[in-house]
Parts: sequence; C-alpha cells; structure tokens
Amino acid sequence: MPRVVPSVFRPQKHIPGRKMRCGPLCRFLWLWPYLSYIEAVPIRKVQDDTKTLIKTIVTRINDISHTQSVSSKQRVTGLDFIPGLLPVLSLSKMDQTLAIYQQILTSLPSRNVIQISNDLENLRDLLHLLASSKSCPLPQARALETLESLGGVLEASLYSTEVVALSRLQGSLQDMLRQLDLSPGC
Repeated sequence: MPRVVPSVFRPQKHIPGRKMRCGPLCRFLWLWPYLSYIEAVPIRKVQDDTKTLIKTIVTRINDISHTQSVSSKQRVTGLDFIPGLLPVLSLSKMDQTLAIYQQILTSLPSRNVIQISNDLENLRDLLHLLASSKSCPLPQARALETLESLGGVLEASLYSTEVVALSRLQGSLQDMLRQLDLSPGC
C-alpha cells in the first residue's frame, strides 16, 4: 500500500511565472529597514526636556508679580506644611516634593497656579522617565494628610499660602535644576 504524504510536506515544484508566497518572515524582513529607524527617546533628550520645563515653570512663577515679596527661606507661621529647600535631592525625593506642591497648588482657587500645576504633572512624568532609565522604582507619592486638616488655615490665608508656596517651589525647582546636572540617584 503506497504511503500518502500530506501536501504540506510535499516539495513544491517551481513553475516559471508563478509567484512565491511571502510568509511572516518575508514580511518582517521587508519591514526591517523601517523598524531600524525607530529609536527609543534618548535619555539625554528627556533630561534636557526636564531642565527646559523647570526653567519654564520658574519663568511662569516670576511672571506672577506678587511672588517676589517673600524669600523662599523665610518662615511663615502656619504654613510649615509647604516644603522648603532640601540639601540633596534624589529622583524619588524630587517626585515627592513636586507631588506636595501640586496638591497645594490644586487646592488654591487662584487662576495663576493652574498652568503651573499642570506643568508640575508633566515634570513628574519626565522624572519618572529618568528614574525608569536608571531602573529606579519610584514609590507612589504619599498624599498630604495635613492639607485636609489645614483647610481652615488655607481658607484664612489663601493669598499668603499662594505666595509662600510659589516662592518655595521656585527655590526647589532651581535646586532640582542644579541636581539634574549632577545626575541624581534613585
């Protein structure tokens, strides 16, 4: 009894004028030149974008005229929950600090701080990219519990809170800019 071989395993005869079928490998090889042009965003570009965004935020704060009246080092009673300057900043500490400022700014009714708050969110995203490039696990930024309990303080002194927060944020951003030149750790 003759053995029947399925057509899948039979050698195909080459017939002149007949086109070869292009399988997945052929399609992949056809796409290879296009795929080779696609690159990941260089980390240097992310770092440069981060620095540019920090400078933009500092400029926005400078454009708000009433922020020039308070030094970032000045202590204001009742506003101790607003972070001051930190000596050495890691990427995770920068993210935590920005999260606190973002939460404070979003609680203020002033229209001056809406864009700055949005910029802080974008800056945090860039810091996350920098951290992931260094394989740093960034913990989720903790919520500012004291902000809820200080609702009365915020309500009584919105203007002072805005001025102090923006002034200290500006100082913190300038410190972050210096730290980014030193390639901060996790």
